[in-house]
Amino acid sequence: MLKYVLNRLVGMVVVLFLVLTITFVIVRVAPGDPAALMLGPDATPQDAAQLRAELGLDQPILVQFGKFLLSAVQGDLGQSLFFRRPVLSVLAERAEPTTFLALFSLIFSIAIAVPIGIFVAYRRGGLADQGAVSTAMLAASVPSFWTGLVLQRWLATGLGWFPASGYGGPSSTFLDRMGYLILPSIVLGIVNSALILRFTRASMLDVLGEDYIRTARSKGMSEARVVLKHALKNAAIPIVTVVGLTFALLVSGAVVTERVFNIPGMGSLVVGAVLRRDYPIIQGTLIVVAALYILINLLVDLLYLLIDKRVRY
Repeated sequence: MLKYVLNRLVGMVVVLFLVLTITFVIVRVAPGDPAALMLGPDATPQDAAQLRAELGLDQPILVQFGKFLLSAVQGDLGQSLFFRRPVLSVLAERAEPTTFLALFSLIFSIAIAVPIGIFVAYRRGGLADQGAVSTAMLAASVPSFWTGLVLQRWLATGLGWFPASGYGGPSSTFLDRMGYLILPSIVLGIVNSALILRFTRASMLDVLGEDYIRTARSKGMSEARVVLKHALKNAAIPIVTVVGLTFALLVSGAVVTERVFNIPGMGSLVVGAVLRRDYPIIQGTLIVVAALYILINLLVDLLYLLIDKRVRY
């Protein structure tokens, strides 16, 4: 077990190095001059050249990469060209809304998808099964921004149940800020529940046809115990896998929803950084997201040990 974890951590370092390298190259070859964008259209070439020298952008690419790599190894992802502050500090400020938005969306997705997936698998082939599968495909096909705009118009503007947009003011409490995330969490939850529902249904269908399920029924066990204790327990590994990946996708892919609801999260930060060619912010965000993906995959693999005692590493 310890050897497995150590091997995964070594692999994590290799993957992060590759992500770091690819990200550094891509943002540098993209068109646009950060200095010119920061100074505006009235800046002279001399002003732009002076700012590039101050930011270190006039140095050779290999020199810039070496400095960035050395700083990243020490836990320093550089300083934002636009905010003129450390990247980790800027990311920390934007992490709260994105993290809780992803968490609430995942909880909402699980609350919808898992019970429905279990029920329609048990009632496979019926009207409820066909309706749930069709609804899941529709939810996965409709763009999240359209769902967001519709629910925003109906539930926020029309009925006034939720705030329409934003994340509260400077004096807002934590609970007030969380209230702004309920509606966008419902939007993302609806979109992402489709994948979890389909995996839950497929996994339960595979398990419900096994011999030990028929044996449990022949012993006189109640259907609820057969389905929830025996079937769901053995079908849980694929469900846990897709739930873990969904959470990672929610953290990294909530850009559109954050823009629709004007939430100052990491997605909005990255969009602004791309438009301003803020290289350190782009690089830092991608590295953090890549590390999150790897950690979630590791945690999911370790959860297998708790779910199924037969799993060995």
